[in-house]
Amino acid sequence: MKPLFPILCLALALLFQSCSKKNEVNLLIHNALIYDGTGAAPFLGQVGVRDGKIVYVGEEKPLSADKTLDAEGKALTPGFINMLSWGYDNLLKDGRSLSDLKQGVTLEVFGEGSSPGPSGKKDSTNYETFGEAMNKLVQQGVSPNVASYLGATTVRIQTVGYNNRPATPEELEAMKQLVIQSMEEGALGIGSSLIYAPADYAPTEELVALCAASAPYGGRYISHIRNEDQRLLESVNELIYIAKTAGIPAEIYHLKASRPANFHKLDQVIAKVDSARAAGLAITADIYTYNASSTGLTGVVPTWVQEGGHEAWMNRMRDPVARKRLLKDLRDELSQQPPKDILMVGFKNDSLAQIYRGKTIAEAAVMRGQSPEETVIDLILEDDSRIQCIYFSMSEDNLRKKMQIPWVSFCSDAGSYSSWEPDFRTHPRAFGSFIRVLSEFSIKEGLLTLESAIHRLSGLPAANLGLTDRGLIKEGYWADLVLFDPKALKDKATFDNPLQFAEGIDQVWVNGAQVLLHGEHTGAFPGQFVKGNGSKK
Repeated sequence: MKPLFPILCLALALLFQSCSKKNEVNLLIHNALIYDGTGAAPFLGQVGVRDGKIVYVGEEKPLSADKTLDAEGKALTPGFINMLSWGYDNLLKDGRSLSDLKQGVTLEVFGEGSSPGPSGKKDSTNYETFGEAMNKLVQQGVSPNVASYLGATTVRIQTVGYNNRPATPEELEAMKQLVIQSMEEGALGIGSSLIYAPADYAPTEELVALCAASAPYGGRYISHIRNEDQRLLESVNELIYIAKTAGIPAEIYHLKASRPANFHKLDQVIAKVDSARAAGLAITADIYTYNASSTGLTGVVPTWVQEGGHEAWMNRMRDPVARKRLLKDLRDELSQQPPKDILMVGFKNDSLAQIYRGKTIAEAAVMRGQSPEETVIDLILEDDSRIQCIYFSMSEDNLRKKMQIPWVSFCSDAGSYSSWEPDFRTHPRAFGSFIRVLSEFSIKEGLLTLESAIHRLSGLPAANLGLTDRGLIKEGYWADLVLFDPKALKDKATFDNPLQFAEGIDQVWVNGAQVLLHGEHTGAFPGQFVKGNGSKK
């Protein structure tokens, strides 16, 4: 009996080792039609995830897993990227991000002109750096990943304020130091919004200087260009010049040719970008999938009247001399952007909202017995806000043309909403911009193949952001994954009833953690602050 004792001990030890051995993966998704985000044709296979990252992609093979999921032949894709999100404040209140998550979005990118930080007075307790603002959001808990450009307007306000003048040499140096600090904290580059005040007070060379300061840290430039209608071509030239001079990649925010007289210019813009790309410049663009934009009445109010900030703007419009000049400028603007095509959706004053929400400027003018330009001025003063509007200013033909450009990715240019007040209204792009790429323009209209659509929702924007571990289903990449039946995808948001979640996105994982199951939120908040390359220096 004695010789059997060591054998028994060895057997028990092996059994214990076998029982305690970790599985090879945490999650195994098999029988999936894998669209890897490169634009290549899909293939049937499986994906293994361990510790938040993809560790296996390929044909079916035995792998031990904590959890195994049969995809039943559904499409498995990388998570989608929202190249222009205004979701920061929404996500601080509710980190679920349902309006985007239900469209497969796993990365929200902020920074069109303004960024979450730096903010406040630098020598006071309310000052918050770029990195502190981004980390606060993640620490509070968000379901998607988040990233941001540093807002050129934010930097200008920190140094120059709201004054309409060039920065002094000392101010420009302070701005560059803010750029360097923010790049080291994880900013992706510089984002500008040159159609608005005080952003458009910045001369081109100031933007070059900020971009050049970001360049050694892998910085990129992204811009709501200075004009999208009469001076569209000149504004594209400015973006290309900034990119070339600063030596960095650049992207045009929500590419468009606004107002009917300018629709034909889109072809020239495409030719300009193609030429720049052929010359070696990394110029790209993003779009939302609608023929209407959304911004405040600042879309027709000239920036000279806004100098000095909100209170100065309001006071200036009350001044008889300034008002007379403004009325003339507004008449010129409204001759190009008809008042019947400006729909008011967002007010600060509830009593005004009850009367005018859902009305056009033309309708409001009739109701008030005023000219459209007088209506614009007086409603802004009465609401003490810029009043959020929807502008029907683009061509459906141009939209379909942009959908087919290989260097164009996608954005919402909107918040990310999970709940809202009863009287809230917004542009449907907040609920449908990404799902429409797949359901409307790929599957229904066939303007691009499904693998191309998925590439331009994932792999392309990830590359344009300089990310080397997201945007693809590839070993070593973070497991941001989306599972769905393409035939089940449905965009429900409309201009009349925009607050409707998209349908058909079945399951979503962010950093390997499931955040959406059978279209419902799981209660998980695994989102990370995705930093630019400068933070690695």
